[in-house]
Amino acid sequence: MTTPQLSIMLRTYAAEDPGTWQPVLDTARAADAAGVDRVLVSDHVVFGEHMDAYGRPESGGVAGGKQPTGPDGHWLEPLTTLSVVCGVTSRVRLGTNILIAALRRPVVLAKAAATLDVLSGGRLDLGVGIGWQREEYEAAGLDFGNRGRQLDLTLEVCQTLWREPRAKVELDGLAFEAIHMMPKPRQPGGVPIWVSGRVNERVARRLARFGSGWIPWGEDAADPAASIPRMRDAVASAGGNADALQVAGNLSVVRRDDRSIDPEPTMANVPQLVAAGVTDFRVFVMVPETFDEALSSLSPIVEAFQASVH
Repeated sequence: MTTPQLSIMLRTYAAEDPGTWQPVLDTARAADAAGVDRVLVSDHVVFGEHMDAYGRPESGGVAGGKQPTGPDGHWLEPLTTLSVVCGVTSRVRLGTNILIAALRRPVVLAKAAATLDVLSGGRLDLGVGIGWQREEYEAAGLDFGNRGRQLDLTLEVCQTLWREPRAKVELDGLAFEAIHMMPKPRQPGGVPIWVSGRVNERVARRLARFGSGWIPWGEDAADPAASIPRMRDAVASAGGNADALQVAGNLSVVRRDDRSIDPEPTMANVPQLVAAGVTDFRVFVMVPETFDEALSSLSPIVEAFQASVH
């Protein structure tokens, strides 16, 4: 049984140029010191101007969803950012939530992720998804309508290069043999892959083939008690190990009158969600920008979480 973990998002985007991104690094250092299990960063490479597509489930978005910036928002590239975070932390895991992996050339992504895993001492988790924005794929010269297959190809290449000393791939549109890539990731079997998506056959097959964990999306994220058994059944039907599947779940923050976080009520639903099958609890908190203040803010949250799972 996996011990439940606590993850926080690093705010690696801003509506306008913040002048400095030092608060991102200070928050990561504070999370490391406070005992947070994982820090997460999000991904956009470029934006088109049809931002309302994020609110349409039919294009991969979520009903009623709204992007936190406009098309000229500032977004840091996630693997580059985590490489810097790696250098200022020592134990906290480093994750993407999510990386639009198909936008990267598969062999280059395999190398970058393996390098970061080695340099971090085996702390990387790669959360991946297909994204919602047509223009982002078009700017990369890729077919938006074919993004699911492109993601599968990317994951196949990454895991093959991570695991095989002499790699061979034969896929539609990409084939190679007798290819060597070193160093391999520090973690046995390669970097753990967390797959984002709704409960459907395509996502279940992707989890069965590649996934260590599932990041529920849309309505399935809103009702994990109902969606987790359905996804486990779907993964098992696709030939995967449903019992070993880790699952991400979101925690709703409860605030006091002064807008500070009230840790105990925030964690009130944790035991119920653990019973439902959630293994990684993701909380979106705004913490003070300086290291000392961020540490003071995060420490009681970690303590309350640990008390709720023991």
